[in-house]
Amino acid sequence: MASLFLNQAQRERYERVPMEISEYDLMQFFQISHHDKIFLKSFRGEHNRLAIALQTGIVRFMGFLPDKWQVQIPANVAAMVCDHLNINIERLALYGNRDATRTEHLNLVLRYLKFRRWQPMDELWLAPWLLNKGMEHDNEAILLEQVCLKLGQERILRPSIGTLERIVGSLDEQLHQETYRRFSLLLTEDMKSRLTQILELDILRGITLHRWLCQVPTSNTPRSINQTLEKINFLKSFNVHEWDLSVISLNRRKRLTQIARNVSNKYLQRLNATRRYPILICFLYESLMDTNDKVLEMFDDYWEHIVNGSKKELDIYQQSLFKSQNEAMKTLSQAVSIIVNDTVTDDQLRSLIFEIYPKEVLMEALLVTRSALRPIRQTHLYYLNNYYGNLKQFTPNLLKTFDFQIAHSKDGFQKVIEILTDLQSGKKRKLPDDTPVDFITPSWNKLVFENDQQQPEIFPQRQPYELCALANLRDRLRSGDVFINISRKYADFNSLLLSKTQWELLRKDFCSQMSMPSLPTERIDQRLHELESLLKPLDELLNAGGEIRLEEGVLVVPALPAENIPLSAKALREQINQRLPKVNITDIIKEVDAWINFSEHLHGLENEPRNPEHQSLLYAAVFAAGCNLPLSDLARSCELDYQSLWWTSNNYLSEENLKKANDTLVNFHYQQWLSGYWGGGTLSSSDGQRFPTSGKIRNAKALPNYFGYGKGITFYTHTSDQYSQYGSRSISSTERDATYVLDEIIGNETDLPILEHTTDTAGYSDLIFALFDLLGMDFCPRIRDIKDQRLCKIKDKEWEYPALKFTGRVNPEYLKQHFDELLKVAASIKSGRVTASLLISKLQSYPRQNNLMYVLQAYGQLIKTNFILKYLLNLPLRRKINTQLIKGEQLHNLRLYLWFGSDGIVRRKQEEQQQKIVRSLNLITNIILVWNTVYQQEIIKQLHQEGYVVDENDFEFISPAPFEHINRLGKYSFNTNPELGDNGLRPLRKPKLSN
Repeated sequence: MASLFLNQAQRERYERVPMEISEYDLMQFFQISHHDKIFLKSFRGEHNRLAIALQTGIVRFMGFLPDKWQVQIPANVAAMVCDHLNINIERLALYGNRDATRTEHLNLVLRYLKFRRWQPMDELWLAPWLLNKGMEHDNEAILLEQVCLKLGQERILRPSIGTLERIVGSLDEQLHQETYRRFSLLLTEDMKSRLTQILELDILRGITLHRWLCQVPTSNTPRSINQTLEKINFLKSFNVHEWDLSVISLNRRKRLTQIARNVSNKYLQRLNATRRYPILICFLYESLMDTNDKVLEMFDDYWEHIVNGSKKELDIYQQSLFKSQNEAMKTLSQAVSIIVNDTVTDDQLRSLIFEIYPKEVLMEALLVTRSALRPIRQTHLYYLNNYYGNLKQFTPNLLKTFDFQIAHSKDGFQKVIEILTDLQSGKKRKLPDDTPVDFITPSWNKLVFENDQQQPEIFPQRQPYELCALANLRDRLRSGDVFINISRKYADFNSLLLSKTQWELLRKDFCSQMSMPSLPTERIDQRLHELESLLKPLDELLNAGGEIRLEEGVLVVPALPAENIPLSAKALREQINQRLPKVNITDIIKEVDAWINFSEHLHGLENEPRNPEHQSLLYAAVFAAGCNLPLSDLARSCELDYQSLWWTSNNYLSEENLKKANDTLVNFHYQQWLSGYWGGGTLSSSDGQRFPTSGKIRNAKALPNYFGYGKGITFYTHTSDQYSQYGSRSISSTERDATYVLDEIIGNETDLPILEHTTDTAGYSDLIFALFDLLGMDFCPRIRDIKDQRLCKIKDKEWEYPALKFTGRVNPEYLKQHFDELLKVAASIKSGRVTASLLISKLQSYPRQNNLMYVLQAYGQLIKTNFILKYLLNLPLRRKINTQLIKGEQLHNLRLYLWFGSDGIVRRKQEEQQQKIVRSLNLITNIILVWNTVYQQEIIKQLHQEGYVVDENDFEFISPAPFEHINRLGKYSFNTNPELGDNGLRPLRKPKLSN
């Protein structure tokens, strides 16, 4: 039987026109287009045309026409429609005296909108569609909204809400039957019997297994951890870890699990089998997943607890040691003074010392001094030994319960876990001869390889080894180096990357596309050879004592001198600036569109615009968004209808459309002959430009150096060496630019063949160096404090290194071992499987580096070392980087000039809207660049014709970013006389609505 889930108020909302229509819906559904006006002209009488226009908008908006729609018209709808038709709303009272006329008109409206009426047979196709939707999300209210939306998309006049409520309400039983059907292979008779036992009283525990599994641990004690591990072992006895529940959606699984957790076992027992068993299956699977996460979190928290306890013990020890050290040193120093006293004979020595200092006092002083000389006691790790017994209360069970998987086997940690499990469970009593030790960090090394007498050992000591392994296990679970299969928090990191099968299919093409050697690991040999070839020239440069030199062991890199611009270039630039026409920015937009037709990409939801003034509205919308102008202010200044302008802005200026229009401008600019003198389009730069915000904006961050006591966001923009801007996005001002450097480059769909990229210091990291090289591009940032940069030496290479900070070390064999993983990461980014910013954020979010991050950073350090050496040796490279970054700064000035509306303050709260204004600002900037470039070319041609000597070498010093000739504010006139009435005042406006 169908359930009725709507209350009376909810039902009424579906059966009447809302009292208020949002501005977006108003423009979307009630705007009268040119075609609408033609349709309305076929009806005689203002009252008929007004009624038909309102019915058309209501059907578009609701997919339904309420019975008493005439008395439900919202004021803003009436105002808009009446204004468009120039008809008074009072005329509506004359409409529809005959039922036959109303029915006929509704049929005509439906025919015009290409709608049809609902028929009972429609349930046949709607039912399976609704069932699939319900398997994804079975909330009745949401499903009802989706049904109404689906009927609107299918252009079917929806039936009464009672009919749809009945259809949706009857879905629950169908969903349970479908879920049961999908679980049929799993639901054997034996499984059903075991599931039934979950709801029965367990004699040992005194409660049902269902309620026991629902209980949540409240502490992180060893006892509580063992109790939680018991639940995991119980669930594994059901083979829950082997179940495949991919046949239903995650939402459905969570929904059924929530039912099980919120009801009693008696309620579950009363359910029929088609409901009960799927609920219990989902409950057990989700319980295993949640319990896995919970117990590993408990282990993590308990480890943190004992580490804090160890640090406190270290503090206590150091305090007590400090108090006794002075006294001990005094005692021993006086004893030594007796020993070195020549007046004391050997036979008197011991008796005289013991007479002054009893043997017990000397032994105590000796122990104090020995303790001070024991570095092992000066680390909190030593005191973890005191918690070894506490850990063994649950760690054997923990290790036996979980099947830990290794994401990156760089140091044999899988075998470490196996050895640790055997030791903890008692299967082994001592470490095997081939015990792996590569995972042991320097901080643990001395503790693991030193015996009780503080003597170094070749073989590790068992107890410290176990503690070190447990510490590594905890850290690697955090970082993702170690994972488990059924988990949310500790699942495999590689789910972000291409699968093994996908990578096998893509590897050859990707390596070819990235110009990799036939054996990809040879790329590492190429980079090593490059480094070796740079070492000697740099050493000679530093020893020569020129501009790049060492002073008292410190690298000195002087700032680049200002660029020497020839007088002829300055004169040419002046000629161009004087001849550029003075122009309004609005005229520039229209003129450039006439050349390129970039506006064809700014299309809306319909093939044809509704408003005959659409093109003007579109230009105004772009201008408003790109210059941060409120639409209401611009509409008033341009004498445009605000509602039409708002509708155009919201329907035509999507991020996707703006990007396509921007790409068209960049491509046109790339083809101009003058652009080639500024660059080949192969080099680009990126930089952030910060803007203050107003109001509560979620992604706005405080940055006092830029925003004072306020907050702001950053517009991160990519600029080519031809000045065109091919990418931009809004990001948080507190995030490092480096996270987002690659996104726009990978997503570049223009004709620009970007091969090199530069940033300032905020845009660089070792990780970025690695990714750029793997993606076949060069990364060449301008790094502040380059003298302090850490360079790397190569393991097992006896090379002569210059006297710089070669404090890092890279193992080439290690890189070769994992180089295929690096290529897969790069291919995952290149193929669009994951964005670079998401991957970088994930890698950097871990408390400790995982193996992938370690390999990427190691490779990045090698690439960075090569770059820094080339940077120091190559003055033209330093100039090229500096010149490109200056181009970006010049465009910052242009963008600031354009961003003059609303006092330069961002007021858009939604990130989607922020991204739209960022793209619009990019679009306006590129429009200016294109217009300036075309006119600069014309000026140069004119100068040639006039006999002016033009040197092509001067073209590179011209910039397409001047804006002094551009009027951004419009024109104001004070010479006209206003038309005043007899009373000396302007006539008052007539209201659009009559009261």
